[in-house]
This record gives sequence, structure tokens and C-alpha cells, in this order.
Amino acid sequence: MILPPQHPLSAGRTADSRLVRAYRGERADAVPVWFMRQAGRSLPEYRELRVGTRMLDACLDPAMAAEITLQPVRRHRVDAGIFFSDIVVPLKLVGVDVEIQAGRGPVFGRAFADAAAVADLTAIDPASLDAAAAPISDAVARTVAELDGIAPAGGADAAASATPLIGFAGAPFTLAAYLAEGGPSKDHLAARTLMHADPGAWRDLMHWTAELTGRFLRAQVVAGASAAQLFDSWAGALSLEDYERHVAPASARALSFVHDLAYETGATDASGAAVTRSVPVVHFGVGTGELLGAMRGVGADAVGVDYRVPLDVAAERVGAGVPLQGNLDPALLAAPWPVLEQAVLDVLRRGRSAPGHVFNLGHGVPPQTDPAVLTRVVELVHEASA
Repeated sequence: MILPPQHPLSAGRTADSRLVRAYRGERADAVPVWFMRQAGRSLPEYRELRVGTRMLDACLDPAMAAEITLQPVRRHRVDAGIFFSDIVVPLKLVGVDVEIQAGRGPVFGRAFADAAAVADLTAIDPASLDAAAAPISDAVARTVAELDGIAPAGGADAAASATPLIGFAGAPFTLAAYLAEGGPSKDHLAARTLMHADPGAWRDLMHWTAELTGRFLRAQVVAGASAAQLFDSWAGALSLEDYERHVAPASARALSFVHDLAYETGATDASGAAVTRSVPVVHFGVGTGELLGAMRGVGADAVGVDYRVPLDVAAERVGAGVPLQGNLDPALLAAPWPVLEQAVLDVLRRGRSAPGHVFNLGHGVPPQTDPAVLTRVVELVHEASA
């Protein structure tokens, strides 16, 4: 599917932004930077806005979700917005009983840890999300309209582009891990048990979560997101063999919902046909140092790396020519500035081993982070990499 002419990529507003170029494996005037969980509890304006509003209600309020997405872009002048949502939002939209409990996370009305429960869940048609996703599409459209007027800080490349929005979704395994347990877990034992005890039920669960989260990601891109990130929070609990056999096919299926989305560049080839590019996809997982090559293999254009593996080592693991994203340890945000500064510079240095690099954290922004520190890191990344 060719994205419509008004899409930010098709219209040229974000196609040559620092972020999109980095995901293509190109170097711009400076390394782009954004932070996972940049929108949220570290910002006083977020805490003020969220008073009296539950998390999932905020995610499904288009005006509020858009405003929350925009807050860190205005404050920090990062090179991308990440859509404010939660991985369980598509589950909520199709009628699964789930709420996010403060201090605990997603909690379901029941666990889906056996064949009968999985059959009940998968009786819900994932395609029903398409009609239910209107609040998501609306929120993305509102966000993109505002981002069109915000250019990232500094440099000719930034000034020439609008700030792109990244679409966000949880990977099939992470969704399945929560569903099988009925809530958060430290070891994801219920999911890993179902995987081996009843492979048929596991395949059904993974196919269903792949279809659902793939449609959720696609809705965001069609509505205006310029890139897509699949976030596998809990894949690090798996061996490489289990990941490749029981998880990778579902992640590939989820990403297939974005792979057919493309935009015309405005150029033509030797035959006169319009040249198109696909929407860039980045895949990130936590504790996945042993899985990096396999995670790239599911169809990612770029791979996010957590703080446990240096970027130059990660570049060897994913193979030549793969852009990387990451990977400052979030704990360093509370360190003295000279310590943090040297760590940022080290990440930038190691990131040169990849054809393209997007500076980020190796996980999300801690809630207690001083926002001024994040702004200072953005300035340092832009200045040091210019």
C-alpha cells in the first residue's frame, strides 16, 4: 500500500529527517536522539495532566494522548516523538478485561494459560481492532499535525524537517507473557510452560497476539507515524532456540502489517516508475543480547540495544549494514554530569560502528529523572556528533 500524499513521509516532511535517515543507515548532520518513556512520570506537566485520569483512559483520549506525546518534544527538542500508549491498549480495544494498576502494571480479569482459556481469547477476531482503533488514529493525526510545526534542535537537516512520530506496539511474546500469567511476572514461567506443554495452544495464542498487535502498529503508521517500533519487553527470558522456534515467526507476522506500507520519494527509476521506500521498522527487547541477530531477522530495519551490550559488540551480532538504536544505561541519568557526559560520548563513539545510529537509552526513562538532565543530554548528543 502506498501511503497517501498527505502522510508526512509522502509529503516529504519527515522522509529526510535525522531519525528516518538513521533508520535507513545514513548519517545526517548530527546523531538523532529520543528516549523510551520520554513522555511520562519524569515530567511535571505530565503528572499535572494525568491527575484523576487512569492510564488506559489517558491512552484512549485522543486529545490527552496527543498532548502527552508532544510534551517531551517541546521540552527536550528530541528528534522524534514516541506515541503515548501502552502495549495492552489493543487488548482493551477488542474487549479483553484488563486494567493497569499503579505500582503493578497490566492486570487481567483471568489468566490465559491453558488450551481452553486460549480458545476463549482467540475467539475474538483480531480484525475487530480495525473498527475499534479510531481513538488511536485520531490521536496520531492530532499529534502529527502539531509535530509538523516543531523542528528538532540545531543543524540544517533538522531545520528542513518536521519532527517525526514513531508508532509503538508490544511484541507478540510480551503480550502473551502477560496474558498467560494474568498480569506481571518476574520469570514469565506461565508463558514458557504453555509454550512447551501445549505447543498447539501456544501457536494459537502467538498467532492471535501477532495479528492484533500488527494491526495496532499499522493503524498508527497509516494515520501518520513515520516509523514503527516493536517492543519485546520480556523476550530476554528466552533461549535463542526457543525464540527462533516459538516466537520469531509471530514477531515476523506482526511486522508484516507494516512492511507493505511505502511512500513515493518523488524520484523515478530508469523506466520512469516512481521510486518508493518502505516505512522503517525498529525492534527492541530487554535482556536480548543473545537474540539480537534473530530479532533483526524477523524483518527489522534497525535494532534497539539495551544497556547490557556495547553498541560495537551489538553491531557484530546483528551483522553488517544494520542501523542501531541505544543504549545509555538509564541509571547514569542520576550520575554526576562528568560521569554522564563521558558515558554519552562513549555510546556515540561505539555507535559509529553501525551505518546509522539513533541515540537512546538502554531502557525507559526512570520516573525520578530530572527533566533538565534529559534536555542537557539531547544538547550534548547533537553538539558532540555534529
